[in-house]
Amino acid sequence: MRQFLPLSFLLLTPAHGAESAPPELGASLATMVAGLFIVLALLMGALWLLKRVQAPGGASPRVVRIIGGAMLGARERIVVVEIGESWLALGVAPGQVSLLCELPKQTLPAADPPPDFSQRLLAALRRHAS
Repeated sequence: MRQFLPLSFLLLTPAHGAESAPPELGASLATMVAGLFIVLALLMGALWLLKRVQAPGGASPRVVRIIGGAMLGARERIVVVEIGESWLALGVAPGQVSLLCELPKQTLPAADPPPDFSQRLLAALRRHAS
C-alpha cells in the first residue's frame, strides 16, 4: 500500500496549464482533420508500397497453369493443371492433394463465345411470357 501512496498524490495535483482557457473549437477541429488526413495518407502509401513489393515481375513465365476443374462433392474437387509439357489430374480434398494421372500436354478446343446479354435477356423474357 505504501508504494501506491506517491502515485495517488500525482492524481490529486492539478495538471499543468489547467488555469488556461480551453482551446478553440476551430483549432482543435483543424488539428483533428489534419491528423486524419495524415493517417489516411500513410495508409494509402503503405498499401501502394505493399502492392508494389508483392507484384511479380511481368517477364517471368507462369510455371503452373490451371486448365480446368470440377466439384465432386461438398469439399472435394478434381483439377487439371499444366506444368511444363504435361497435364496433371489432381484430386483435391481438405488437407490433401493426390495425383490421379499424368497426361501429355494437349490443345484445348476453341469454346463458343457466350451469348450476348441482350440475347439472353430476350430468351428469358420469351420463356417467361409463354
